[in-house]
Amino acid sequence: MTDPKTDQRMIIEMGMGNDLHGMDYQKAARRAIEDAFRHSTLPIFATLDIPTDAMRVQVTVGVQDPDKLDTDALTSMLPRGRATVKAVKGGQNVANPATGDTAVIATAAVEAFLPSQAANWTLA
Repeated sequence: MTDPKTDQRMIIEMGMGNDLHGMDYQKAARRAIEDAFRHSTLPIFATLDIPTDAMRVQVTVGVQDPDKLDTDALTSMLPRGRATVKAVKGGQNVANPATGDTAVIATAAVEAFLPSQAANWTLA
């Protein structure tokens, strides 16, 4: 199991998602997390025979109104590891005065942590 005091960050991926017409922060946040996933792969698990549940996943999602996010629902969409999602003020709301619509833009940082793998590597 990882320990937040001693584990090491192995990956960080960023993503962006939006909802153009519904002002749905949850939809924008979900899309931001999915966007981050599409930019990463974690071959270290197969390479070093590490179970994926050894990984701690920390997700930070930024939207203009973080209280509108259901972080438990966002956590449940994460496919591997022991995950947490934190909502913070960030992202953007972009108003269109001609239509009255507001586009919601969310950002996500997905970080993966493992216990030190130093024992699995040797210098030749």
